[in-house]
Amino acid sequence: MRVAAVTCVKNEGPFLIEWIAWNRLIGVTDFLIYSNDCTDGTDALLDRLAAHGVVRHLPNPAEGRNYQMEALKAAAQDPVVQAADWVWIADVDEFLNIHAGDGTIPALIAACGDPQAISVTFQFFANGGVERFEDHPVIAQFTRTHNPDIWCGETAIEVKTLVRRDFPLQYYGAHRPFLRKGLPAEARPRWTDGSGRPVQHRFLVAANSRRIRKFPARGARDLATLNHYALRSLESYLVKNDRGDVNREHRAFDDAYWRERNDGGWEETSILRHLPALEREMAALKALPGVSALHDEAVARHRARAAELLGRPEYRDLRDRLRAAPAICAAEAALIDELGLEEA
Repeated sequence: MRVAAVTCVKNEGPFLIEWIAWNRLIGVTDFLIYSNDCTDGTDALLDRLAAHGVVRHLPNPAEGRNYQMEALKAAAQDPVVQAADWVWIADVDEFLNIHAGDGTIPALIAACGDPQAISVTFQFFANGGVERFEDHPVIAQFTRTHNPDIWCGETAIEVKTLVRRDFPLQYYGAHRPFLRKGLPAEARPRWTDGSGRPVQHRFLVAANSRRIRKFPARGARDLATLNHYALRSLESYLVKNDRGDVNREHRAFDDAYWRERNDGGWEETSILRHLPALEREMAALKALPGVSALHDEAVARHRARAAELLGRPEYRDLRDRLRAAPAICAAEAALIDELGLEEA
């Protein structure tokens, strides 16, 4: 089975090796990675990995600023995607945590009954009080998260989707594929959530206000969860804020984004069962000629950028606001109270 992972990156150099190693571990066989405007050596590291046959690295083809959607349009025609049995579109801070079988994508597909698409629900991981960037696996550093059924005042939570080759595709979205126009009802695909249940009809046909990426999270995680480490350390978050969104123009990673994702009321450590294997796979990638040095250079540039930003009054002010921010956003606290649930 060939599984192609597709992603877009900008200044993710310190985190690439872990993400690629993780996906190789769970069954991804091919990588198509687009980069743009990198200043931390991300592109050089990807070029070296490409020279070793680990990834296919291309400059983002976007002519405007809609980097992700233009890249996904191009990806649909790329040989890596064309040759794949399954396509997995995800960001470098997103880790598919499979609970079924041996924790691999083939095991998840089998447990879901071999559908044509599987949409897996996000679990947002909090900062957990980690201030300094450390060059250690992200999945080991951050284990605090929100109530799995509620996020930021919503019971419908974002998803990302594994897509089979024969899906009746109009186009790939960042969170889900969209059905071919004019598709008759009898030709609609078999599409499940992360528990192997059919997705809701209105989600399948993109007929509601949450059509792009959301459906109720309750009961949707039995076989898989998508761990999203959107914040990481405080230092890394400041660098992310400075970088801006790789996918969309005019989107800031500010204190509001932080507050929405920094609920650490629950602990979730199931992904750590794979940590020893992940570290071995990371070591194998770093052992490829030239890779370790380029990784270390990206780490050094990341640290230097964090230090530079903290030399500016506006970034020290942002750091202080983030430190003082409540651990749960107001909308989520209100919903928890309304439903009579506990925060932890």
